[in-house]
Amino acid sequence: MKTIGIIALSGAVNEEKLNNAIIYLKSRGYNIKLSENIFDKNRYLAGSDESKINELYRFFQDKDIDLIMCARGGYGAIRLVNRIDYGIIKNNPKPFIGFSDVTALLLMIYKQTGIITYHGPMICSDFSGDNHLNNKADYSLNNLLTALNSESLEFTGKYNYKIGEAQGIIWGGNLSTVVSLCGQDFIPEKDFIFFTEDLNETVYKIDKMFQQLINIEKLRYNCRGIILGDFLGVDNPDWLAEYFSEQAKTLNIPIVSGFNITHNPGKITIPIGCKASLKNLV
Repeated sequence: MKTIGIIALSGAVNEEKLNNAIIYLKSRGYNIKLSENIFDKNRYLAGSDESKINELYRFFQDKDIDLIMCARGGYGAIRLVNRIDYGIIKNNPKPFIGFSDVTALLLMIYKQTGIITYHGPMICSDFSGDNHLNNKADYSLNNLLTALNSESLEFTGKYNYKIGEAQGIIWGGNLSTVVSLCGQDFIPEKDFIFFTEDLNETVYKIDKMFQQLINIEKLRYNCRGIILGDFLGVDNPDWLAEYFSEQAKTLNIPIVSGFNITHNPGKITIPIGCKASLKNLV
């Protein structure tokens, strides 16, 4: 029986949601360990930065924990990235899973250690409430288990802004969080396919964030394709489609959408750093 370590590295955790998720995961046969700061609150944060980092180290070093899953996103991960001793993580590798705000840690752990991290479900958003009644929790968990055993990925877009093929590692995450890393050494040195999604952002802000990334020479040079998840709550879907069509022509790389990379329950897991390809796009 595998043990999931549930850790709070971003926003403050809702106890009812956490407890509901634990009931679900135990019903699927998992043991659970909680970080000591799981219910800590410091304004909008899950306790102090020091407590988060100490728990992160403890969870990676705990031989009884098989995988680490974040309780929720929100905000706070970017506060940690320059304070972490990545050597501790590199010497104690294990799957680390989350999305949204946790994107900052997923990308920095991969960059600093070369360990594949997993852009996938989180405890309170994906395994609590009614998610287990409508099979969305099962979908997310089963897809995570598949991703944990994947050595390569192949993507075929449901909607193509530009037809083409691309190869590289798969890399990316929540767009606004990726942009928050600008100023860090966070972009892969090798060819990559960029995947991204976001929540409640206007088209002009999505435009601005993409442009900020595109202005980085290394990103522009190494990016071989773009995979788009959901941009939930966008103010004008038509403008967003026009924007991505324009970028496909400007960048001259395949851009495809229609994947369950999303803030909504029922999501696919993307192993950051895994070999990937865009193929047979028609």
